[in-house]
Amino acid sequence: MLLESLVYPKENLTTITESTTLQEALDILESTGFRCVPILDESKQIFRGNIYKMHIYRHKANGGDLNLPVTHLLKNATKFISLDTSFFKVFFSIKELPYITVLDENNHFYGILTHSTLLNMLSESWNFRTGSYVLTVVSEGKKGDLAAMTKAIARFTSLASCITLDVGKDSRRTLFTLPAGIDEKKLNNIIDHLERKHFEVAEVEALTMR
Repeated sequence: MLLESLVYPKENLTTITESTTLQEALDILESTGFRCVPILDESKQIFRGNIYKMHIYRHKANGGDLNLPVTHLLKNATKFISLDTSFFKVFFSIKELPYITVLDENNHFYGILTHSTLLNMLSESWNFRTGSYVLTVVSEGKKGDLAAMTKAIARFTSLASCITLDVGKDSRRTLFTLPAGIDEKKLNNIIDHLERKHFEVAEVEALTMR
């Protein structure tokens, strides 16, 4: 499944157990450079939460005891997903986290999905490596607009990808990635045809990274 292919499995991760002290956790965080790491139970199967470097330092600055177990500053205990969690739930669950914990079908700790990995996957969906241009087309968001825009483009070429933004607002921006091999003449024909259909082509970006 798609999600499983994006997850870093636990055998490749730095984790600590719930009996680890705050000082030991801080040493691990300093040596690895991570801002936080997962806390597991002693069997290393059950996810307990995360420990953040900044929370340990704040605790230390306030005169706190660093010999306390990491569970004293445990965070994100309920922030986890499963391997079969839908993409949209994953996207909104991870929004404010550096990573989110992933559990297997037995609710055991499987690994983590990082924020950067998810963003990379989304950027790849634009097909910027194989596309030629990205057109930002503004529409009123009326029923049938997307079909009309794709039909207008399909007169000249297939689509590499399509992403719609600003859903729920008065107008919408739809980003169409055109496949490789589109020359300027065909590009201009596509733009002209879209504008004759009363769609505004707000921006055209050449994908120079291809």
